[in-house]
Amino acid sequence: MYELKQWISKDSIENEINYKGNYGAKGEKRAPKKKPTPEQMAKQNQLNREKYIRRLIKENFDPYDVWACLKYPKGTRKTIWEVRKDVKRFTDRLRNAYKKAGQPLKWIRRIEIGKQGGVHIHILVNRLRGAVETDILIQELWSHGRVNYESLYASGGYAKLAAYIVKQPDEQSVRQLSLLPESEQKEYRKYGTSRNLVRPRPVRKLYTHWTMCKILQDGPKPTKGFYIDKDSIATGVNAFTGMSWLHYTEYRLREGRKPDAKIPETAFLLNGKGIFDT
Repeated sequence: MYELKQWISKDSIENEINYKGNYGAKGEKRAPKKKPTPEQMAKQNQLNREKYIRRLIKENFDPYDVWACLKYPKGTRKTIWEVRKDVKRFTDRLRNAYKKAGQPLKWIRRIEIGKQGGVHIHILVNRLRGAVETDILIQELWSHGRVNYESLYASGGYAKLAAYIVKQPDEQSVRQLSLLPESEQKEYRKYGTSRNLVRPRPVRKLYTHWTMCKILQDGPKPTKGFYIDKDSIATGVNAFTGMSWLHYTEYRLREGRKPDAKIPETAFLLNGKGIFDT
């Protein structure tokens, strides 16, 4: 038997099929397993974190929700514990504002230290509907400095945003972190989420070797109402398990949009500058 795992969100379906051998034929054996190196394990763990966050975003957020960067005035220096208190106070006040509007607040955030040692907070929140503009509300409630905004855009299935949220500090940031106590350094490598997020769980299906063989020979078929992104189709062999794999993503068909149409990699920016550039 061969396993298909599907992560089904509002507008897409991610498919991962694992099978033995090159063709899924009866009697095919998996490739020899290999013991991963520490570098390979670190890379795989990072890819797994990115996939998890990407699916978490798909499950809980919509295009044009708000990706904001909360800043402190230049030269401000605070411990991570002081920053966490500021962030908690901010999210508590924001949650109360959403509650008064009869809507839940959902968020994912990452606290970062900049190249010059300044601290800022990136936070993704669901847009408040039918009330005060979310960006105005965020600026009013973040009393410590200015806020930059970028509307969430579905391009690439949120892969770029997910990678940013769980990225490892770059060389310059590592130098700044090295000046801090070890307990604080660990906090800058974490991300946080609200407790009410729906956690992505795959739907599992089992295939016979005949079905698997047909899929590999003819190619995967899209679910009704969806199309397969040809650029997402990928195959290979997992060096750790020896199992072959096939991955591809389906997107929901939209009226007036061609199946192969690409969403541009642009986003709505504030003052011509994206938050990824901060």
